[in-house]
Amino acid sequence: MSDTPPPSSAPPILRLRLVFGDTLMLGPGKADLLDLIGQTGSISAAGRAMGMSYKRAWLLVEQMNAAFRTPLVISTRGGSKGGGASLTEAGQTVLNHYRTLEARTAQAGADQIAALEAMLSDMSDGK
Repeated sequence: MSDTPPPSSAPPILRLRLVFGDTLMLGPGKADLLDLIGQTGSISAAGRAMGMSYKRAWLLVEQMNAAFRTPLVISTRGGSKGGGASLTEAGQTVLNHYRTLEARTAQAGADQIAALEAMLSDMSDGK
């Protein structure tokens, strides 16, 4: 038996989801949504980039805003200049903490992830 991991098309991905009581689940989807709102200045554009409806994106933003002491996203309605959205300081801080936790968790678990990957059967034929 070889210690070489089987070939794969992509490296394994660690997905971190935090559950805070019954109030909030914060995971990669919400973090990506916050990140994209920060980049695009738009809840609608962020949702589209993730393949979700504006309604779904807005619902997730409302859930996050309600769960934290300070809103994570502020938005302005459309008008002659159009609407928009941006991360608040709290929103950027939450995103930064989540991304740091993600990176630290992946780094701390790298040996175990590699060991698990080495135990996989050959998945190159689409099994």
